[in-house]
Amino acid sequence: MLIPMLIDHPQVIGPVLRGTPGWVWGLLAALVALGVTQLRDRQASLVRVSIMPVAMTGFAIWGLVGAFSAASAFGYMMIAWMLVAAVVFAGIAMTAAPKGTEYDAAQRTFFLPGSWVPLALILAVFLTRYVVNIDIAMQPSLKQDGSYMAVVAGIYGISTGLFVGRAARLWRLAAERSGFGFLLQRDPW
Repeated sequence: MLIPMLIDHPQVIGPVLRGTPGWVWGLLAALVALGVTQLRDRQASLVRVSIMPVAMTGFAIWGLVGAFSAASAFGYMMIAWMLVAAVVFAGIAMTAAPKGTEYDAAQRTFFLPGSWVPLALILAVFLTRYVVNIDIAMQPSLKQDGSYMAVVAGIYGISTGLFVGRAARLWRLAAERSGFGFLLQRDPW
């Protein structure tokens, strides 16, 4: 696998990087640019704050399907991904929006303080897919390795849950500030 090999033989990094298709570096540049936009304070609509969780969830699914769709345990792996994502989502979605976050119901926009977290999550998803693809290219039997698949599904599940959970905090804030907070209250019965 790539990471242990790089630790034991760091000279391998050159050939691995040279063997990476050019479009991968273009994708990385675009994802870093997207993440960098999250570092500064900004205004964003509800639609805009919903795009990244959807896109990164799609990227996680693309990574899982691309690597493991032929595996006999693929269905179990997808269930594991969904379960991990749901648990992380539940833990994050119920927390308060980041300090300084505001929602203007009249303008239907958020004020979002800058954060490094989206950039870190974007890079985590990208690096997971990158490392998994290299691992599988070097050791194709990993496509059927249940333990390996479970770890990858867990990593993707964590990132998916974090992205969607972070967005859910904003959705909840928008509902509260728009007068729809009553929909979020527990049933009094």
